Amino acid sequence: MLYIAVLLLAILFIAYRRYYPVKGIQCIRESEAKELGRTVVDIRNYHEVRDSISIVIPYAYLKRFYSEIPQSSVHLIAGDRVELNLSVRFLRKKGFEVRSYELAACKSKGKKGVFDYGV
Repeated sequence: MLYIAVLLLAILFIAYRRYYPVKGIQCIRESEAKELGRTVVDIRNYHEVRDSISIVIPYAYLKRFYSEIPQSSVHLIAGDRVELNLSVRFLRKKGFEVRSYELAACKSKGKKGVFDYGV
């Protein structure tokens, strides 16, 4: 019975880290983040990044190369919500201030900071 409880707690913890949304960050476009002086970090895979002039570090390499990101406000560009949640939690644990994000698949509704993800 104890093993089942421990297993259930482990599954809940993993699901929380991956799927529960991170609070306190704003969804804005890359151009707006650059105007605000934030460091733009693209965590999508290399073949998904087209012509970004930001720092490109895919999530799989983030643990090795996070030291290349300047210690300032960070704007993340992610491919999906799971990648975003994991990256924000990792970078916050390392002392970075993640202030905003952009999902590659989000479509603007016309209001600043409000996007429709089609989920």
